[in-house]
Amino acid sequence: MILELKQISKSFGSVKAINETSFKINEGEIFALIGPNGAGKT
Repeated sequence: MILELKQISKSFGSVKAINETSFKINEGEIFALIGPNGAGKT
């Protein structure tokens, strides 16, 4: 496993961009985080 995130959350003021999200990225996998402009993906 290269990366594992468990129950991460991120808010911008009262707007929840990510709420208790978990995922794993294994070696050799391709991962993309998609969403509208201004959604806080960076």
